[in-house]
Amino acid sequence: MPLEKRDFDAIVVGSGPNGLAAAILMQQKGLSVLLLEGKDNIGGGLRSAELTLPGYTHDICSAVHPLAVSSPFFTTLPLHEHGLEFIYPPAAAAHPFDNGRAAVIRSTVAETAGLLGDDEQAYLRLMTPLVTDWPLIAADVLSPLHYPKHPLAMARFGLSALTSASHLAKRFKTVEAKGLLGGMAAHSIQPLTNLATSAVALVLMISAHLKGWPIPKGGSKQIANALATYFISIGGKIETNCYIQSMEQLPSAHAVLFDVTPKQLLQIAGHKLSSIYKWQLERYRYGPGVFKIDWALHEPVPFTAAGCREAGTVHLVRRVVENIAVDVDLH
Repeated sequence: MPLEKRDFDAIVVGSGPNGLAAAILMQQKGLSVLLLEGKDNIGGGLRSAELTLPGYTHDICSAVHPLAVSSPFFTTLPLHEHGLEFIYPPAAAAHPFDNGRAAVIRSTVAETAGLLGDDEQAYLRLMTPLVTDWPLIAADVLSPLHYPKHPLAMARFGLSALTSASHLAKRFKTVEAKGLLGGMAAHSIQPLTNLATSAVALVLMISAHLKGWPIPKGGSKQIANALATYFISIGGKIETNCYIQSMEQLPSAHAVLFDVTPKQLLQIAGHKLSSIYKWQLERYRYGPGVFKIDWALHEPVPFTAAGCREAGTVHLVRRVVENIAVDVDLH
């Protein structure tokens, strides 16, 4: 029995990277898709603007994008044909210390391990098999839970990834190796004693060794722009300045997908959700805010450690202020 005629097969509300990816995938499958964005520009966290001086483009949210070149889905898209160009710093990231030294993650496991002194062999034992296995398990690690295609390789990853970062750090002796792991795991935005915080650290470190941590030339908005122009090129439609507050505002469609916050989803479609799902959304706890400073510099930062001057990301400090763990990422 044919489906009732609707204005679109699917509507996606919110144009962050997840919304854009969902819209592209459905459009690729031959569906008619409308993407709606409440702001005057697309991208969600993929936004850039002149925030300090004319000619200085700053990323409003995300700046460095390891998974933009490691994602099993994004790597299938011809985004380079739509203006996206990446810049690869000589080192993915560095973690400086008060003694003037720094732990630096470089393109190969061996080169990075060689900079860790007494922890060289420990780093090799941890990272070499994971980097080797990553092409086999990447799609499973970065997707919803299901039975993996390569269970033994997935198990090797899980043995380390499911532990807390503080536990995994016990494999190392030096402050450099522990600091490097801690700086990576802090991107989980959780206490490092929580289970599975190691997973975030390991995925980022594996990505650094296999594909690097690239910076989109012209700012993060270029990723969103490339995704949008590709989506339009295959027949998709985008409308901006279209802030959705209720389902009644939407054209008719067979499916509606939301790339929004829990509170927004409750406001827009709470009456259509199950009581259990509504309860889960209402209990959602938002994380702490992020404090961000943008500088316009007249010369490179004169870091004491040479590795920091080559890194695209510097985990500048990690300390505790009034019981709040603080990480400063300098991009």
